[in-house]
Amino acid sequence: MKFGLFLLLTGASLYGQYIGYPSKNVPRDEKGKPKMDAPAPRTPEGKIDLSGLWETYNEQGKNPLLLINAAMQNKPGEVVMTPTAQEMYTQRQSNNGKDHPGAACLPSQFPEKNAVPHPFKILQLPDLTVILYESRTIYRQIFTDGRPLPVNPVPAWQGYSVGRWEKDEFVVESSGFQDNGWLDMAGHPASKDVKITERFVRKDFGHMDIITTITDPKMYTKPWTMTLKAERLVDTELLEYICEENNTDPQHMVGK
Repeated sequence: MKFGLFLLLTGASLYGQYIGYPSKNVPRDEKGKPKMDAPAPRTPEGKIDLSGLWETYNEQGKNPLLLINAAMQNKPGEVVMTPTAQEMYTQRQSNNGKDHPGAACLPSQFPEKNAVPHPFKILQLPDLTVILYESRTIYRQIFTDGRPLPVNPVPAWQGYSVGRWEKDEFVVESSGFQDNGWLDMAGHPASKDVKITERFVRKDFGHMDIITTITDPKMYTKPWTMTLKAERLVDTELLEYICEENNTDPQHMVGK
C-alpha cells in the first residue's frame, strides 16, 4: 500500500516526556532495571490491574504491521469480505487510501487505534476504565458498572464500550461506531453495525495481549480475530499530539 507510512510520520511524537523520572510501583532489579517478567499487579479487589503506560509492537519491531493490515495474522479463507465490503476495499486500495480519516487528521477507529505505534495510558477505576491515547490526544471510556451498551446511540468514532472480568481477562464489548469505518490503513471496512470484542490479557508486569474479534455481517461472512502485543513503558509519559498543527499530507493524498 503506497501511503502506508504517512500516518506514522504525520504529527510524529517527540517520543517520551519526563524521561528518567522514575515511575512508581515498578518492580526493579538491583541495578534499577524494570523486571518485565514480574507478576502482574492486582487491585485491592483482586483483579489484574491494567493501569499504566503501554505501547503495541510485534516481532518485526515497534511499527506494528497490524496497523497496515489488521487481517494479516489470519489464514486464507478466514477473513472473507461480503461483496459490499470487497467493493469498498478495492476502491480504497486502488485510490491509494487517500480518503483514510488520518489524512485529514480525523480519529482512527480501533483496532487501528490500538495498533498505532504511540503510547497509550490505561486508568483502571472500580466502575470505569479509561484509555488515553497519545496519538491524536483521543480517549475511550469503558464502563464496568453493569450498564448495557446503548441502543441507537449517536455514532461515535470510538464507539461505546462496556467491560467485564472473566477470571483474569478484561473483556470489552463495543458498538455504536461511525459508518464505513477503517479497521486498518489497508482499508478493511466496518459498517455502523460492527461489534468489536477485545480481551485484555496481562501476562506479567511488562506484557499484555489485546485479542480483538470483529463481528460485522454486513462486511464479513464470519467473525475474525487479531492479536496485538503490548509492552509496559516506564520512566516516561504521554505527550500532547495535535495532528492538525503540522499536517502537510492532504495536498499530497491525490489518489488516482
